[in-house]
Amino acid sequence: MNVFPYGETETRYLSRRDPRLGRVIEAIGPVERTVWPDLFGALCRSIIGQQISNRAAATVRERFGALLGEPTPQRVLETDPSALRACGMSLRKVGYIRSAAAAVLDGTLDVAALGELPDAEVVRQLTALPGVGVWTAEMLMIFSLRRPDVLSYDDLIVRRSLMRLHGLAELDRTRFAAFRERYSPFGSVASLYLWEMAAEPWRDLVRCGPDGVEVVGTQKEER
Repeated sequence: MNVFPYGETETRYLSRRDPRLGRVIEAIGPVERTVWPDLFGALCRSIIGQQISNRAAATVRERFGALLGEPTPQRVLETDPSALRACGMSLRKVGYIRSAAAAVLDGTLDVAALGELPDAEVVRQLTALPGVGVWTAEMLMIFSLRRPDVLSYDDLIVRRSLMRLHGLAELDRTRFAAFRERYSPFGSVASLYLWEMAAEPWRDLVRCGPDGVEVVGTQKEER
């Protein structure tokens, strides 16, 4: 299984930079999040999952995989759009996936070259595709390109976890940018833990207050 790569270098750095986050990191331990090195396949997964539940997305992705096997731009464009729709996708999503496939095939999007580009340029090129916003591009940078320093303001769970962790009533872009700078160059690892502390069982086990962070229970006990 491919998982996002990180280790003690990243967690020790983040713990020094933010002791509250460090307490969470210590309690939770290693987080394994699957990555999809095939960027086009990961892009299809992202588009399929937009604005539907995780369960519904899993069903559509399974049907999509059964139809196409390993998705490639050529296979997508060779497949009848009605067959793609029959997987459970809206006509709009089918159009987004076909547009992405066409962009890769005609060279508008050079997938191989993205790995060598700065983060901002990767976002610019990906968001030029229909149906791909900044958040989707940033998630692709983490879960396909495995970029180390992505902390997304557009991710509501990340913002809520930061607010909870630090007792903030609000978190505007300026203050968020300060967190992004604090966690750099390992913002992606910070994101993994901010997501994890909002998921079961950690959302109930990690208690944040004005005096610090308290963890009720341990990873060993709960998993």
